[in-house]
Amino acid sequence: MIIKAESYHIPVLLDESVDGLNIHEGVYVDATFGGGGHSREILSRMPQGAHLYSFDQDADAEKNIIDDSRFHFVRSNFRYLKNWMMYYGVEGIDGLIADLGVSSHHFDDETRGFSFRFDSPLDMRMNQRAGKNAAEILRDYDENTLAAVFSIYGELKDARRIARKIVAARSEKEIKTTGELISIVWGENYSKKDAAQLFQALRIEVNHELDALKEMLISAIELLNAGGRLVVITYHSLEDRIVKNIIKSGNITGKVEQDFFGRRQTPLREVGKMIVPSAEEIERNPRSRSAKLRIAELVSDRIKS
Repeated sequence: MIIKAESYHIPVLLDESVDGLNIHEGVYVDATFGGGGHSREILSRMPQGAHLYSFDQDADAEKNIIDDSRFHFVRSNFRYLKNWMMYYGVEGIDGLIADLGVSSHHFDDETRGFSFRFDSPLDMRMNQRAGKNAAEILRDYDENTLAAVFSIYGELKDARRIARKIVAARSEKEIKTTGELISIVWGENYSKKDAAQLFQALRIEVNHELDALKEMLISAIELLNAGGRLVVITYHSLEDRIVKNIIKSGNITGKVEQDFFGRRQTPLREVGKMIVPSAEEIERNPRSRSAKLRIAELVSDRIKS
């Protein structure tokens, strides 16, 4: 299957998110390149002396690389942001944008296992060159661990029952396809919402999405120059909670630290209110329905470590 930029999702909140970067001459990062929609818009607004580094771990995204002297594609998970900026000799960045979630082409690709619409191999890896796939997780995790994954990442109320069914079924035959998984858990009568939550849980576990997000956001704070912008689009409560905590406190817990005099020690300042798509955008692009855009600015220089 040949993946083209057109097969990726239409960029969500494109103008609002790129506006949030407040672009001028400097260094910018698109942490989620995908089809390159946000990167192209950033480049269209960047002066000649600026530079954009765009990250993506999915080999499919490489087919959308942009021919521009101000652009550099980084084939890597964004959790390694700080390492790669160090590698390229970049000591500080002036803005980072991340459009989290899964591209439409992942859901539409029958070979990747991201969607229960197709009976396909249970892979779900964003980077197919590394890591355990979903079938291996269903094979190797014990009942307690599976139940925890389904409960925490999928917010499924019957996570324990689902885990128990999977463990019983795999003792007779390895679960290798999306169709087999759905049949084992629910049979022919299943709720699309429950199935979506189960697949979300597996996808997050396979790709270590929340851990990667936390590492990237902490690195972004360390790299941002004073006045630099952090722009993040989220699609579900788990990732949105992490982003909110980081913006509020500069750490994952959301607990604001104070100095000796009781002054709040927060590196970021939220810029404006959370932005959601308009009714017109949702109609044009259904993927945007659950999107939330948050923008923050670094209020003071931090020591780069």
